[in-house]
Amino acid sequence: MALHPSLRGKNAQASPIRRLSPYADAAKARGMRVFHLNIGQPDIPTPPRMLEAYRHFDDKVLAYGASEGSAAYRTALANYYNSLTQPSAIPAILPSQVLVTVGGSEALQFAIAATCDIGEEILVAEPYYPNYKGFAQILGVETRAITTSSSNGFALSADQVRAAIGPKTRALLISSPGNPTGAVMDAANLRAIGEVCRDAGVFLVSDEVYRDFVYDGSGRAPSVLWQPGLESCAIQIDSVSKRYSACGARVGCLVTRNPEIYAAALKFAQTRLSPPVVDQFAALAALETPQSETDAHIADYKRRRDALVAGLCAIPGVRAATPAGAFYLMVELPVPDAEKFCIWLLETFQLAGETVMFAPADGFYATPGLGKNQVRAAYVLEVPKLQRACEVLAAGLAAYPDRLN
Repeated sequence: MALHPSLRGKNAQASPIRRLSPYADAAKARGMRVFHLNIGQPDIPTPPRMLEAYRHFDDKVLAYGASEGSAAYRTALANYYNSLTQPSAIPAILPSQVLVTVGGSEALQFAIAATCDIGEEILVAEPYYPNYKGFAQILGVETRAITTSSSNGFALSADQVRAAIGPKTRALLISSPGNPTGAVMDAANLRAIGEVCRDAGVFLVSDEVYRDFVYDGSGRAPSVLWQPGLESCAIQIDSVSKRYSACGARVGCLVTRNPEIYAAALKFAQTRLSPPVVDQFAALAALETPQSETDAHIADYKRRRDALVAGLCAIPGVRAATPAGAFYLMVELPVPDAEKFCIWLLETFQLAGETVMFAPADGFYATPGLGKNQVRAAYVLEVPKLQRACEVLAAGLAAYPDRLN
């Protein structure tokens, strides 16, 4: 009798961020230089304190740690969150409300699993980070999208959320600053959306891994943890990956004041035993990174953003709005099928031995047909490389046989 994978496995969505990697690998094997604008892997160095901590870890036995994370790291994280913004009416975050996870990815899985049963649904604002749907699908949870538009900066309103909540809705998952849009939600809008969720008995899961990546002088993005009256429904997701340019460390966390959600997430954490011990030790050191270093990196990303937007908008037929935060933007191309064009760039096109890789944007939407002519671009490379990538893209579009105009 033939063996087959589960329907869950068959129906899983391939990542639009990574699904073209075989084409990029083949291009490199042919000697091509590929500018990777498809993935949010920063090239800014990981903080020296974090790398030094790895070098100085000297426990004689690399033993299991606590399922909820080390006491030292959870205490330091609680202190960090309390130092950001703490209105007097809202109680401080306690270490017992912080659960350390294997990256922000596991924190998202735990949050969905703790709030939803099989057949229930989460709401997301599309375009959205596609792994949200992937995590939900693994758990047998449905994903339903609220469509946002570049015409108003991909803003999500409380009225949109109110209209979208249905009988199966258990959680709204938001990202601010947003991946893939770079949209940043202000405190008033965040609070209004949270109140809609609370009043409807829906959890608000806030992915805040890009909190510091806000440009044009508006400071950090507001956190769901500090919006009055949302203590029972708010769940924050965080990670060291982007803030400290430490994507390979795989340390994240889930933070909530809701004791039942925390207890459920802790039981899930116990089934995988413990988060990585050495990486927590290094992440603890990363929290001591001076704000001046972070500010310098944010200024660098702003220059990268401005260079990429300028380069893209100088190409005939290309449209790209300036994002307010994170380090991504959605780009409209004058092609009927962005995925086919991205494959053509990697398989067929080259400019002086160079080409560029994007993430096709249809995988960032749940609504069929949306994003077909869009890509997500990540400005995680140095300015000269971004400028060169735009030159390669311009030449590629000029040579593409299926270009629309």
